Amino acid sequence: MAEKLYLGAKVRKLREARGWTLEACAGRLALSPSYLSQIETNQRPATARVLIALTRAFDVDASLFDLDGDARLIADLREAVTDVAGHAEAPSPVELKQAVTNTPRLARQFLALHQDYRRLDERLKTLNETLGRDERAQAAPALPYEAVRDFFHYRDNYIDVLDQAAEALAEQLGLGAGGHPERDLEAALNDLCGVRLATGEGRGAMRRFDPAARILYVDASLPGATRSFLMAHQLVLLRFHDLIEHELDRAAFDIPAARDVCRVGLANYAAGALLLPYRRFLEAARELRHDVDRLRNRFHVSFEQVCHRLSTLQRPGWRGVPFYFARVDMAGNITKRHSATRFQFARFGGACPLWNVHEAFGAPDRILVNLSEMPDGARYICIAKSVSKPGGSFLEPDRRYALGLGCEIEHAAQLVYADGLDLSGPPTRMGVNCRICERTDCPQRAFPPIDRTLSVPDHERGVIPYTLS
Repeated sequence: MAEKLYLGAKVRKLREARGWTLEACAGRLALSPSYLSQIETNQRPATARVLIALTRAFDVDASLFDLDGDARLIADLREAVTDVAGHAEAPSPVELKQAVTNTPRLARQFLALHQDYRRLDERLKTLNETLGRDERAQAAPALPYEAVRDFFHYRDNYIDVLDQAAEALAEQLGLGAGGHPERDLEAALNDLCGVRLATGEGRGAMRRFDPAARILYVDASLPGATRSFLMAHQLVLLRFHDLIEHELDRAAFDIPAARDVCRVGLANYAAGALLLPYRRFLEAARELRHDVDRLRNRFHVSFEQVCHRLSTLQRPGWRGVPFYFARVDMAGNITKRHSATRFQFARFGGACPLWNVHEAFGAPDRILVNLSEMPDGARYICIAKSVSKPGGSFLEPDRRYALGLGCEIEHAAQLVYADGLDLSGPPTRMGVNCRICERTDCPQRAFPPIDRTLSVPDHERGVIPYTLS
């Protein structure tokens, strides 16, 4: 069914622009004043005959009354109000449509204000980064995931009480000693928690626990390393419940849902520590010179699980090589991030396009290694590899990510990936992101820095269409 045309605001604007009274306009349209009044107040839709009369009387093209523009305005308004609504209830689609239909100028002014707000917000945040302001002094993040990210960031991505407990439990179960963790974890769930494992088709859920029946369902189509991790996650949720809740109490989140998000994060942390017990894993990493493939084969885990664990080896007295670790999706979103090095990720905005993690998508199953230099002069060995996670069905495409792992070149002798790399050669000159990057001669720049003045020459064009003062 065709959508009804409610044109009240547009008709009223045209009439008032010409200085016509309601009665005079109704006469030109061959309508009664009451009928036209109902059209202007959106009590009645405009028929095809009325639409033709409107285009003739006002001498305008019929496209002026096209609803596609309204649909775009409604979509933009929905995005804007969702962004600023916070925890309050956002207007419904019906209310948004009424706002656009009845007060389009007000809706556009709201969008303009929202754009100004986003620009100012981005400027303040990037200025905080540029000036090196302590992030803890900033206002609390607006999203629970940001709050949890900061929680782990300020704990240096190392949670001692859980790491120690997981290491002790791994020793008790014999995990990390070269056996297959799936069998050991299944036995531990049954013996320690009275939980039986059931595998089958997940139907959208990778893991599902039935506390009444004491059954853990795990999707059988998942890789073995993922199944082991999901089993370890459930085991630590049950065995370390009090430890996790204590850490959540200490965190004292003031954002709704952050506590629940962090509970998952802490359980994931403990699960990784259980599969890769600290001292045993650190000793193996040193022995194998941090060869991720050899480590994952020794411990029967995934490439990503090894990379993530390497970035957490910051136990006082038993510190490993300080690594940064990140996971990037195909849209460039950084979905996981941590750095025990000076290498820092932008809290807001995109990453540097010269970071080799972006190249990994074009070189599947290859490990890319390069030497990069940040604006502060620190040089890093940057390792990148693309990975995929199966969807389990033709209708569920695989999820593809790129992993980034790296450390400063002073640790090069401890990395197999540095062999053959010319550490004294010219590095890739990276930055954090374009908005705060100090490099004025980078041909890959996507945006100008916020603290520089632009000059756009009329008679010359380079790779970047402006110069920076």
